[in-house]
Amino acid sequence: SHDSLPERTVIQLDSSPRFVVLFNPLEQERLSVVSVLVNSPQVHVLSEEGQPLSVQISAHWSSATDMVPDVYQVSIPIRLPALGLGVLQLQQGLDGPYTLPSSVRIYPNGLKPSISRHTVFPVRIMDSSTSDFAISNHYMQVWFSGRTGLLKSIRRVDEEQEQQVDMRFLIYGTRMSKDKSGAYLFLPDGKAKPYVPKKPPVLRVTEGPFFSEVVAYYEHFHQVVRLYNLPGVEGLSLDMSFLVDIRDYVNKELALRIHTDIDSQATFFTDLNGFQVQPRRYLKKLPLQANFYPMPVMAYIQDTQKRLTLHTAQALGVSSLSDGQLEVILDRRLMQDDNRGLGQGLKDNKITCNRFRLLLERRTMGSEVQDDHSTSYPSLLSHLTSMYLNTPLLALPVATRQLPGPALRSFHPLASTLPCDFHLVNLRTLSAEDNMPSADAALILHRKGFDCGLEAKNLGFNCTTSQGKVSLGSLFYHLDVGFLQPTSLTLLYPLASPSNSTDIYLDPMEIATFRLRLG
Repeated sequence: SHDSLPERTVIQLDSSPRFVVLFNPLEQERLSVVSVLVNSPQVHVLSEEGQPLSVQISAHWSSATDMVPDVYQVSIPIRLPALGLGVLQLQQGLDGPYTLPSSVRIYPNGLKPSISRHTVFPVRIMDSSTSDFAISNHYMQVWFSGRTGLLKSIRRVDEEQEQQVDMRFLIYGTRMSKDKSGAYLFLPDGKAKPYVPKKPPVLRVTEGPFFSEVVAYYEHFHQVVRLYNLPGVEGLSLDMSFLVDIRDYVNKELALRIHTDIDSQATFFTDLNGFQVQPRRYLKKLPLQANFYPMPVMAYIQDTQKRLTLHTAQALGVSSLSDGQLEVILDRRLMQDDNRGLGQGLKDNKITCNRFRLLLERRTMGSEVQDDHSTSYPSLLSHLTSMYLNTPLLALPVATRQLPGPALRSFHPLASTLPCDFHLVNLRTLSAEDNMPSADAALILHRKGFDCGLEAKNLGFNCTTSQGKVSLGSLFYHLDVGFLQPTSLTLLYPLASPSNSTDIYLDPMEIATFRLRLG
């Protein structure tokens, strides 16, 4: 239905190749893992040129212990050009050296589930114990509780000391007095209480060459924490998703709290609609609800050595009620109207998926934290991590019955990627006065401001910075810029006469609009 979560398409393989077109919405080249579902574990994946690609084969699960029969997940690391299209060929064939299966461990935690066994993916049933376990890649080792399956700590490979990152779930109630929480008001009945499940969670750990993940099945949510084993942006942060279902709650709100040993000194940082970041202070004299702020894109806490950033793919409420903590409200179910105009409570809850990226960064030696400034800035890595989260790769399976025509080819619209700190807000054809497309186009660019005090060595970026300078004349592949004219943001007023020069400059935090003609 219109309000249910999307379902992924299963690609039916046979002897003839099936094609998948991949689109990169980013203005920078990216290396990412793309996952598709197929009906056979015996699959060969070829590039556009016919070269075999290494893939990770995993089971597709319908519950903590049940595999979906005849459905398998194929994960392929692929490098795509900026704003470009790539083509993959998939066909059925015998297993080869490029098909790498995942290993699966299940911690039943005292339960005796019926595990569906499979010859392709041997499943190991582990004795449930309280001992912690870890997954790792080239950059970090991530530890989880063997009892709860929740995150406990992160240790970077170049450091001996672990960073505490203790994850917990909490429940807020609402007041017993006349005014209660509703769609607009958050009026809790005091501090949050720990979430106590009726039965212990079943944990599933999947490990493979390109990603490892830990899945914890609780009654009201399923947690997936994935660590990519790739160089660059994908491998430097934790990919987290929470499938939340609180439809049986009455006047309760589910929150996620991350507790660290970062000395944040009652200060945390939230963004304003993704454009700038402001410091927020926890004030004890204010009621608890007055210390929550909107988090459209990210929130972070920091001290003189570390910064922990929580990137989000959906706007949520965030706070830091104690030093070293970040707290996010995941979902709310409230039974009454709060007399603010809606006329009803929040009782139409659906199963929702909340997606995050957790990024731990280290400050460079000699860089100071400017606590007295009214604004703060994410690092360049943090900006790119947010873009990776909010603009994922799109995998488009091609219909089995292709119309006769030219063969599918990759597409490279840009001759070179934009600098790391530039974002292409829009590039569109302008309409003429008769409502027909004109020969001119509108180009809107945003240059992001970033904090240079966080470590940026050997991060594997696929782009560089250029001190705010961009040459639009050499940006587009096989297209010349006929003329370029800076205009107001809304394109209503020219700011200068058209020029043959295609070199532009933007200050940090600025948005600029140009009228240009490509040919």
